[in-house]
Amino acid sequence: MSVVVVKRPPRAVPPGVPTGEVPLQTPPELPRTQTQSLMMTLLPMLGMASSAAFFFIPGSAPFMKVMGGMMIASTAVMAVAQAVRMRQGPSGQLSQARRDYFTYLAGVRKHVRRTARAQRAAQLHLHPAPGQLWSVVTEQRRLWERRVTDPDFAQVRIGLGQQQLATPLIAPTTAPLEELEPLTAASMRRFLAVHATLDGLPMAVRLRSFPHLTISGEAETGYDTARALLAQLATLHSPEDLVIAVAAGRGAAAVWEWTKWLPHTQLPGSLDGAGTRRLITDDLGELEELLAPQLQGRPRFSRNAQPLVDQPHVVVVLDRVSVPPDAVLTSPEGLQGVTLVEVAVGEPNTPEVPRGSLSIVVASDRLRMEAPGSAAYLGVPDRLSLVEAEALTRQLAPLRLAGRDDDEPLLANLDFTDLLGLGDAAAVDAARTWRPRSPHEQLRVPIGVGEDGEPVMLDLKEAALEGMGPHGLCVGATGSGKSELLRTLVLGLAVTHSSETLNFVLADFKGGATFAGFSALPHVAAVITNLADDLTLVDRMRDSITGELQRRQELLRAAGNYANIHDYEKARAAGAALEPLPSLILVIDEFSELLSAKPEFIDMFIQIGRIGRSLGVHLLLASQRLEEGRLRGLETYLSYRIGLRTFSSAESRAALGVPDAYHLPSVPGSGYLKSGTDTMVRFKAAYVSGPYGSGGMLAAEGPLPVERRPVPFTAAPVPVTYAAPQSGWSGGPAQGASADTVLDVVVRRLEGQGPPAHQVWLPPLDEPSTLDQLLPPLAPVEGRGLTAPEYPALGRLVVPAGLIDKPFEQRRDVLYRDFSGAAGHGLIVGGPQSGRSTLLRTLISAFALTHTPYEVQFYGLDFGGGGMAAVEGLPHVGGVASRLDGDRIRRTVAEVAGILSRREQLFRREKIDSIATYRKQRAAGRLPDKVWGPDQTWGDVFLVIDGWRAFTSEYEALEPVVTDIAARGLGFGVHVIVTASRYMELRPAVKDLLLGRLELRLGDPGDSELGRRAAVGVPVGAPGRGITAEHLHFLGALPRVDGSIDGSSPAADLAQGTAALVDAVAANWTGPSAPKVRMLPARLPAEQLPKGFEFPQRGIAIGIDENTLEPVFIDFETDPLLCVFGDSESGKTALLRLIARKLTERYTPDEALIVVGDYRRGLLGAVPDS
Repeated sequence: MSVVVVKRPPRAVPPGVPTGEVPLQTPPELPRTQTQSLMMTLLPMLGMASSAAFFFIPGSAPFMKVMGGMMIASTAVMAVAQAVRMRQGPSGQLSQARRDYFTYLAGVRKHVRRTARAQRAAQLHLHPAPGQLWSVVTEQRRLWERRVTDPDFAQVRIGLGQQQLATPLIAPTTAPLEELEPLTAASMRRFLAVHATLDGLPMAVRLRSFPHLTISGEAETGYDTARALLAQLATLHSPEDLVIAVAAGRGAAAVWEWTKWLPHTQLPGSLDGAGTRRLITDDLGELEELLAPQLQGRPRFSRNAQPLVDQPHVVVVLDRVSVPPDAVLTSPEGLQGVTLVEVAVGEPNTPEVPRGSLSIVVASDRLRMEAPGSAAYLGVPDRLSLVEAEALTRQLAPLRLAGRDDDEPLLANLDFTDLLGLGDAAAVDAARTWRPRSPHEQLRVPIGVGEDGEPVMLDLKEAALEGMGPHGLCVGATGSGKSELLRTLVLGLAVTHSSETLNFVLADFKGGATFAGFSALPHVAAVITNLADDLTLVDRMRDSITGELQRRQELLRAAGNYANIHDYEKARAAGAALEPLPSLILVIDEFSELLSAKPEFIDMFIQIGRIGRSLGVHLLLASQRLEEGRLRGLETYLSYRIGLRTFSSAESRAALGVPDAYHLPSVPGSGYLKSGTDTMVRFKAAYVSGPYGSGGMLAAEGPLPVERRPVPFTAAPVPVTYAAPQSGWSGGPAQGASADTVLDVVVRRLEGQGPPAHQVWLPPLDEPSTLDQLLPPLAPVEGRGLTAPEYPALGRLVVPAGLIDKPFEQRRDVLYRDFSGAAGHGLIVGGPQSGRSTLLRTLISAFALTHTPYEVQFYGLDFGGGGMAAVEGLPHVGGVASRLDGDRIRRTVAEVAGILSRREQLFRREKIDSIATYRKQRAAGRLPDKVWGPDQTWGDVFLVIDGWRAFTSEYEALEPVVTDIAARGLGFGVHVIVTASRYMELRPAVKDLLLGRLELRLGDPGDSELGRRAAVGVPVGAPGRGITAEHLHFLGALPRVDGSIDGSSPAADLAQGTAALVDAVAANWTGPSAPKVRMLPARLPAEQLPKGFEFPQRGIAIGIDENTLEPVFIDFETDPLLCVFGDSESGKTALLRLIARKLTERYTPDEALIVVGDYRRGLLGAVPDS
């Protein structure tokens, strides 16, 4: 059978149907009767007449008599008129109101009849009668007109019935019926009854809304209705968009034999002896195997889900076939985009209707629709006889949809390589395509073909250079081909321009699929995607682009105050030693949603529109929708407009000034190009995402040849008869096609061919760095241990803490913290799980790698969960006290306070003017030996408190001590570093002293004291991310020097990495470590105290002071009375024995007399008798 290729034209606009409502006016009401006697009506007039008699009194003037006569005459006229009016009554007014209402109804009737005619014509156009389908096939103007994106796709007519008027009639709110004029009220009710609905209109069913459709009832009528349903589907839907499959038992196979002619039942790629295999079988399991490629990956049916537009709709007909229990097609849930049509006619009982399904029960003149729990009469069923159905399908049998139509350029699929004349995509040669171009050809590229088949060029140069640019707009609805057009434009420019003359910034507010695969191009300065998931990236993109504008302005100014990029390039072409400054095209997809999320972004667009021309920056904004006023202030800068098919005529008018884009066919890539005031150019865009065909030869040895001879054409499979094998034949599969697209192949050909573009966008701060990545190479150094010898700030209290993001400057810098000046105290504020403790360990570890234990010493109080214990093994750490070790906490604070006090005395004694002088003298060893004491063991001392709130709540008495250390410490080399969850946890007295601040993610960004706007941009769930006092974002480094343990994220196995750092530093340090915190001994022998006579001026020693660890003396000569208080077994008696012992050592019997009163005899023997 020969094949006839059908060139499907764009779908014609169907006849319109009026919309709106028709509210009816209220009928007139009956007049309300008022009873009034004639005498009461005439009585006032009689009074007037009697009063006129006074004008005729003898002696009255003639003028008065004339006035009296006139009064009597007017009274008589009024009486007559009133009598006539009362006699006539309200009947005249009611008659007039009745005539007016009938006239009004007549006008409404004409309007309703026009609406009914238009509605009937539109419905019959959309759903032609089954007997008229042959004319649709013959004319081919409407053949297969419905596309998968059309709202009426898979809608099928099942009969004729009653429908509501397109403009519903709204009955008025009236008075009670007995108060209405009866004739008009009855006319209104009859008008509503007659015109509210229309009879004989097509009744359609949307198959996309039902996974299961059952046709039952009389056998002959049921089969006729099923044939009419399939005939409409096959006539109005192409085989690429809709597949029909039939599973009929052996008793029903002859009924469905006619479907073998349908192109929709053919299975591409599968052959039998009669040609293409038909999707007709008597085994449902076999049918599911044949449909497996069509059914694979389809989700379960959901009426609320979006229709599948990338896969054909599958209609499966079941008729008296056995259903396996594990059949997928008959599952109760159903599959999305699959409709099961079960024909169960001629059975005595109507089959049960599954939930969510639809059942149609037919008789010769009656059509009824049933759903679970409800039933409704629809009308008369459509019928198509077997002869008519076979005649129609024989018309359809040779027809095939054209893939490319050279005679209709606006409907053909246009390959990218054909548009640019590249030939094989794998043979693209950058040296040839990047040849020098004339000024006229710069930034000029074809994007598609016009109605005459000639390329349609988009020239991005400004109007002064005879271009259409520099800035433009592209609008296209879902499925219009907008993303493909953007890919075609970007790839076309990349193929024809080198990366030295043209760069791209590609941004997609949503998913990022539009620009997937472009990052490998040397032209790409940035690919920014998924902005909707993290709006902080939008602000970062704004800073990056604004920084690029600033960079270009400074470059033009530094090169010689060039007015614009064109003068710059002219000077460079003339031989000036200038670096290339390529044009930059910013393509921003879904900009409308971007502006909805960040309205202030319009200011940057306007800035680009204003200065972009002189800087060589071009802007192309693309979106699915365009709201009125969205581009306010930017319209004047958008010199060219591209309008693909839009959602509404208003959007088309906003983009192009005319509604034409709304009426474009549902062919992806169809659009209009409008430049300035020129007329619009209709075009069809090229396609770059299609599979790449390598053009390779098939295997030399193919399959066994098939014997060609006439065979019966049946719905059942026809066996293949092979010819006798030829000698030397061996079967082998054909070579498979490549899975790459044209875009992938071309990008690979251009990758690495030119100089890489200046990177406008650096990746966000997602993965933290490690300390070895922030420091120069680490190596053991004699006298300094494991350190970075090339680090310029060794021993200067300047350490790296992370990376600072500077998108405006398009770079990242190391975050250094300088503890040598006024910011010598540190404060780290962050909410739960924000990385406070980790950043604290990073600072300590950074000191350990850049300073010796002789230069810095750390003493920690860990109230944050035990994180500081990981660095306790560093030789720089004198000790870490946990919140449960109260004695060690008090001793640690006291130790640091003692260091501060002793150092203050040292400075005064040795006349040291500053801590800087002390550091220099100490490093040079110039401090005199006579002052070499405990204080000289320490360099810069750091008291680190992780968890300020817990510290102050549990050890409130120590807060003033730490505050005093912070107030006086910096001048003597004593520092305090604190972490807190909120700024409010710290009193102003101590908070104002902690100037070296780092702010991580807060629980409430509004609590930020560094910058609330910047704090909002710190992402949630990103430990280590924060802001500096300069409102710059940073990411803290990790305390490790091995990158990562297993090659994964550096944050993995952090504890193991920190332990390795601690071990490495400790192993490479051979000098003395930081002094440990001295603790009160658990047991103090009396022999270790000074003898009673050693310090006679101070008294006798009874113990050691917790703060100073020096002896505590009691002088009875100064304070003769002493009381000792304590619980049982607290040591009261032992203290008295010690006092007695020290007194006997201090005094002779002649100097002191000791009287002992001891009822428990615990002091027996403590005092000698003499």
